[in-house]
Parts: sequence; structure tokens; C-alpha cells
Amino acid sequence: MDSEVITINFVLEVLENIFLFFSILFLLYMTFVFLFYMVIFLISAKQLRKRLNLNEKESYDDIVKSADIKPISIIVPAYNEEVGIYNSVRSLLSINYPEFEIIVVNDGSKDQTLQTMFDRFQMEKINHVIRKSIETKEIKGIYRSKTNRNIYLIDKENGGKADALNAGINFSHYPYFCSLDGDSVLEQDAFLKIMKAITDSDGSVIAAGGSIRIANGCTIERGEIMKVALSKSPFVVMQVVEYLRAFLMGRIGLSRHNLLLIISGAFGVFEKSWVIKAGGYNTRTVGEDMDLVVKLHRLVKEEKLDRRIIYIPDPVCWTEAPDSASILKRQRSRWHRGLFEVLWMHKKMIFNRKYGNVGLISMPYFLFIELIGPIVEFIGYIILIFGLLFSLIDFHIAMLMFTMTFLYGSILSMSAVLLEEWSLRKYSKVSEILRLFLFAFTETFWYRPLTVIWRLMGFIQVIRREHSWGEMTRKGISK
Repeated sequence: MDSEVITINFVLEVLENIFLFFSILFLLYMTFVFLFYMVIFLISAKQLRKRLNLNEKESYDDIVKSADIKPISIIVPAYNEEVGIYNSVRSLLSINYPEFEIIVVNDGSKDQTLQTMFDRFQMEKINHVIRKSIETKEIKGIYRSKTNRNIYLIDKENGGKADALNAGINFSHYPYFCSLDGDSVLEQDAFLKIMKAITDSDGSVIAAGGSIRIANGCTIERGEIMKVALSKSPFVVMQVVEYLRAFLMGRIGLSRHNLLLIISGAFGVFEKSWVIKAGGYNTRTVGEDMDLVVKLHRLVKEEKLDRRIIYIPDPVCWTEAPDSASILKRQRSRWHRGLFEVLWMHKKMIFNRKYGNVGLISMPYFLFIELIGPIVEFIGYIILIFGLLFSLIDFHIAMLMFTMTFLYGSILSMSAVLLEEWSLRKYSKVSEILRLFLFAFTETFWYRPLTVIWRLMGFIQVIRREHSWGEMTRKGISK
């Protein structure tokens, strides 16, 4: 009997030591991450205010007439986008920009995307030889609108979003191109703002991304944002908070020192020659957006040139977000799988001085904070729950762990909402700002644990070698 008690006590002591060890590791990790993000927050706040002051003084009227503004090709990859493709293209026709073309790439859609384009824009087949700078799936046909000669349609075999974008790049006529999702609506001056930053750089900026905002709940008519409002869905509101945190905090801070590794596929502008030199979009990963930016950084560093990739907060693209847990789960697990794939493919850049701060700061940041973060957080949840239930950790340590989790989750998200209210102010109603604050406050208690689990599922997909994109059901965001 005594031996059994000794054995149980020994096991409990070992478990307590294990839980204590991982508790300390968790606290050290979360403290480091929180401090890192606070530095990013301060940099972002300073840059955002500086840029906002500049924007208040400058007018974009003269830019439209400027000879320095380059024409741009807008590439819209479309797979089963019949619900939103017409309104998206129509919204692009109303943008305030002197010269552009719209290239819709139908990537083997199974719905009426192709027919919608035919019916709405009176597409007619044209004979056009495409120079294959980048290999793509077979092109079935090329069409041009009878009603607007700036609209083109490429019909091709299904090859995925990356392949569709590469086909659009091969066909495009202009030196810069923009990748734009088929369910997106641009603010009218978005291209003027983003292209002005590129033009003013005297060729040093080879890629630039704008802000992505959630359109669910907004009033959109004839492809234009008429009224900005929040959705009633808790999942959508939490995504609004997430996007504010990712764009207004993360990307501004990283962009300030040329450390940006992601330009959203929903809205980004690239210098075409550099993208072709980098081999175009990678069709072997679902993280093709990040992969392209990493390849551009890699190419620039290897050629020892002074080129930058930037984020500009004020050009805004509005897009439809998942409004259900099931679709959001697929999206987040896919994003995390893509992150793993990109870091694995470019692993030789991590901690490599040859690639400057991108190799020494950006790549380790995405590895240890973005990729491994969900694993650490999940372990923290396990320690916190079971440690308290079975008295395996001290109550004070448990409270300290919860506090750090709350600071990392809710407080940082609330800070992002503060940046929104302080700078861009897209949400004019006080009630909506308060609602964003409330949801940001509750993030730690329900939403963040869910996203941690969903992101861990991305690791499982990697182990299973799953390569599918998964489908998002579109409800349409424009009338």
C-alpha cells in the first residue's frame, strides 16, 4: 500500500514539474510575443499618423493627368464566382484611374461564371497569341467585350488561383498588374493612392499592397460602397477585428523596415517584369500570395539591389468574408497550411544573413510566432485547464498565464480598433466602434481558441498531404 502511495506521489510530482516547466516556457514565449507586437503597434501608430497627415494635404486630382502614372492590368481570377463577378467588374469600371484593362480569368468554373460574363458584357472571341512567359494550363479561348473594349475574358482549364493569375500575367499588356479577387469591390481612388506611392519611389517599389476590409453588412450598390456598417454575424465582426489587427498593426510595422512578406491576393499591385523574373505565382502551394512576395525579396537580395515591397493603409478593397464557422474553419486551416508550405520551400532563408533583415527577422517571425504560435497557445490552454482541475500548477501561475493570453489576444485586438478610430475611421457610428471593442475584449474567451484549433488542422492537412483549396460559398455583397 505504501509503495502505491509513493508511486502516485512520485507521478504527481513529475507531472507538477512538467506542468511548471511548460508554464514557464509559455509565459516567456507569450511575454516576448506581446512585447514584439507592442513595438509593432508603436511603429504602426507613428507611421499611420504620419501618412494620414500627408493624405490630408495632398490631392489626387492632378495625378490623374500626370504622365508619370503607369497604366495597369487588373487580373481577376474567377472560379465559381457567378454571384459576384458582374458587380466586381462593374465596380472596376467606375474606378478613378486614367488607363487600365480588366482581365477576368475563368479558371474552369463549374457554375455560370463564364455565361454571366458573356451575357452581361457581350464578350466576343478574338484571335490573340499569348506569349507564355510563365507556364499555365491550356487556354480555351480569349474574349473581348463589345460594350467596353478594356474588358477581356480568358477561359482556361482549371489549374487553381495561381495558374489563373499566371495566365492573366502572360496576356496582360501593361507594366504593372493588380491581383484582385472576384468578390471584391475597390474604393474609387484606391489605384491612384497605391500607384502614386509606387511612382514616387522612382522605381524602388516593385510591389505594394492595400488594406482589405470586410464588406459583409455594408450597403453596396452598382459596385460602390454606399454605407459602411458591421455585419450581425459574430464571426464576421471578429474577422473585422482580425483584419484591423493584421493590416493596421502588423503590416504597417513590417512595411516600415521592408520586412513585409504578405500582400493579400485580394488586392495587390506588382511590377510585372519582376514577377516574371521570379517565375510567377507558385501553383504547388495554397500560399501563393506569400510565396511570390518571399521570392521577390529573395531575388532582390540575391541580385543585391535596392528594391522595396510596401503596404499602404488608405487604398481599400472591400471583400466578402466567411459568415459561418464551417467555411471560416476551412479558410484558416488552408491559410496555415500555406504558411507552412512557403516557409518550408524557402527554409534556407531563415536566419541567413545573405537575405538581410528578411532572413534574420521576417522569416523567423513567421516561423516562431505565426506558424508555431498555435501549438504554443494550445499547450497553454491544456496546461491552464488541466493544471487547475487537478491542482498541477499554482493558482498564481495560472492567473499569470491567463493574463498573458488576454494581453496577447484581446488587448492587442482592442489596440487595433483604437488605431482604426484614431486614423482611418471607416466606421462612423459610435455604437459600431463600441461593438468592435466589445468583441475584441471577448476574443480570448471564444474566438481565439477556435482559430488556434483551426490553424492546428492546417498542420494535419500538411501531414496528410492535402492540396485542395476548398470552396467558399459566395452570397454576394453588391446589389
